[in-house]
Amino acid sequence: MIRRTLLAATTAAVALAGTVSPASADYVHPTVVSATAVTYTPHLLPVTGQEKPVAYGIAEAGSLMVVGGKFAAVENSARNTQYTRSNVVAFDAATGAVDPNFAPNVNGTVWAVLSDGVSVWLGGEFTTVNGTPRAALAKLDLATGQLDPDFRPTFTGKRITDMELRGGNLFVSGSVTPRLIALNPVTGKSTNYLSQVIGGRLANSDNAQVFKFDISPDGQHLVAVGNFLTVDNQPRPRVFMLDLGETGATLSPWNYDSLAIKCTSNRANAQAYVQDVAFSPDSSWFALAAFGYMYQSGYRGNMICDSVSRFETANTDPFRPTWINYTGGDSLKSVAITGAAVYVQGHSRWLDNPFGQDSKGPGAVDRLGGGAVDPTTGLALSWNPVMPQQAGGYQILPTANGVWFVTDGSRFGGKYHRGIRFAPLP
Repeated sequence: MIRRTLLAATTAAVALAGTVSPASADYVHPTVVSATAVTYTPHLLPVTGQEKPVAYGIAEAGSLMVVGGKFAAVENSARNTQYTRSNVVAFDAATGAVDPNFAPNVNGTVWAVLSDGVSVWLGGEFTTVNGTPRAALAKLDLATGQLDPDFRPTFTGKRITDMELRGGNLFVSGSVTPRLIALNPVTGKSTNYLSQVIGGRLANSDNAQVFKFDISPDGQHLVAVGNFLTVDNQPRPRVFMLDLGETGATLSPWNYDSLAIKCTSNRANAQAYVQDVAFSPDSSWFALAAFGYMYQSGYRGNMICDSVSRFETANTDPFRPTWINYTGGDSLKSVAITGAAVYVQGHSRWLDNPFGQDSKGPGAVDRLGGGAVDPTTGLALSWNPVMPQQAGGYQILPTANGVWFVTDGSRFGGKYHRGIRFAPLP
């Protein structure tokens, strides 16, 4: 029987959020998950004349999973039944059966999904839900897919990319103003829990934003990543930490100097090269996933370009990460930690590749699309499902029984799993 272990402090923190499912870092697994995905999950369905389908976000919603992204249809695992779904779909977590009652019409990309088992919050780049104006953030009834008319956010901006429920606050982030805000999960109005002013954007970059964030399982810290330069007029390029109190948050002195240096890529979207963050189950450290191509000459071991890296929560002035695992020039887009492993995905070809420059350097191991890293040593584990991906997935979600991966890829472990795959614990 699969067992879930929660830290005592984590249990208390989760209780504050009501019935919401535990955050991904709250799950401690005894071992690495299988490199073979279950066969029952649905697939995203390519539609002639439309862009390649992609899944960006996934949430546990009681006995269901809810996936958001950019797609027009899905099909069952046997690939003999198709369902029209506009950018969001719900299905049974144990059987993969698509929920016939949850089929909202969302007119744009869904980047983030969150559920408390009764309602579903969607964040993304849409303007209407079921024909009703709702820009970037909406709350729906899980049973019917109907829009909640009482939830009406008041921020300005066009894209929400991450969300988390904690302590009675719905934390959301994106290219909105403000870039990170705490909302009342019932009304959508600001709770004024967050007051930080996040400013600036990196030179020659794309939209200013807080792209992703994570709250530690003990509820004491929030780490955010994205395209910004300052917080409350203090230099915090690309990453910052907040210390969370009962009634508000304060800016932590945590700062890593090497984050002020750009990676070698000149692409606008690569300037904000830190793509994801995840806390460890005991809250004592967190990992950053990054792209941006190669580190600058002389900064190997300090710059975290195209890598996954570990930082200790209590060390607010790190000289360098505890460890860095470089891909050798390929992007990593998401990270999750279960205690047994640090999972990453992107469009990598290798891990353990600090000397490779768009090549397989000495000591590198093949890890197409991502892999798993030892939390202590930072070296690649043997887990290797071989998951070729074009851009790479933006979310990895551990649950009690295994780990979910959502992506633009179509294969996992040599089998067809377009966009959605679940790797169970053995």
